[in-house]
Amino acid sequence: MRILMTNDDGITSYGIKALMKELCKEHELIVIAPDRERSATGHALTLHKPLRVKDYDSGFPNTNAFHTTGTPTDCVKLALCSLYSLDDIDLIITGINHGPNLGADILYSGTVNAAIEGAIYSIPSIAMSLTKGEKDLNNFDNAAKFLAKFLKKLPDLNIPEHTILNINYPPGIEPDMAKVRVTVLGKRMYCDYYEKREDPRGRIYYWLSGDPIEEGEAPDTDVTAVSNGLISVTPIHFRLTDEPLIESLKKHLE
Repeated sequence: MRILMTNDDGITSYGIKALMKELCKEHELIVIAPDRERSATGHALTLHKPLRVKDYDSGFPNTNAFHTTGTPTDCVKLALCSLYSLDDIDLIITGINHGPNLGADILYSGTVNAAIEGAIYSIPSIAMSLTKGEKDLNNFDNAAKFLAKFLKKLPDLNIPEHTILNINYPPGIEPDMAKVRVTVLGKRMYCDYYEKREDPRGRIYYWLSGDPIEEGEAPDTDVTAVSNGLISVTPIHFRLTDEPLIESLKKHLE
């Protein structure tokens, strides 16, 4: 397959390098990633300044790589609409993200939203995250090996158009398909707070912090799966319409 890859941790992050190292063995890779970390950019696009694109020497065979000044979604759109064409790409993979993308995380995640951009163009797309253990690079390597195995099953999965697969890989496990659980999105809410600080010139600024609230998760959620050391695979689509509510609203409003 010819696979388009991006991430939100930047072109030099180990997560995307682990994927390149593993997937270039069997696939042709096109890598277009931000030139720096762009975490929590959601589905943001760059509209008010130019996008710069430069070649990047990944050091891996079967890999053509670039870095850009834009967001993860910019990377996918730029690849599909300018540098290449829709017909050039068989699959889009985003990640491996440094940290989880569970529950409500996906609304903020540059990793997940870059995959959603691919789904908007009807290209099969996968977002992948390592839930913790970023300091142990073996975790990224194992996650990449798992994804290589997972791709062999992809033709049989019959993924609907405009749907992505969001994969969260827990640390410390072998790349074993028996560890997979198909899940729904959990709540994954945070106890957010802004820490008030003062810079050297006496000016006040705020720094967002927060801790995840893990309680109250149903057994079939992505949060529960990874907390039990299992690989979570969650199908997600970008159609946000509350379908069950449609008829009730029509009854009262039309």
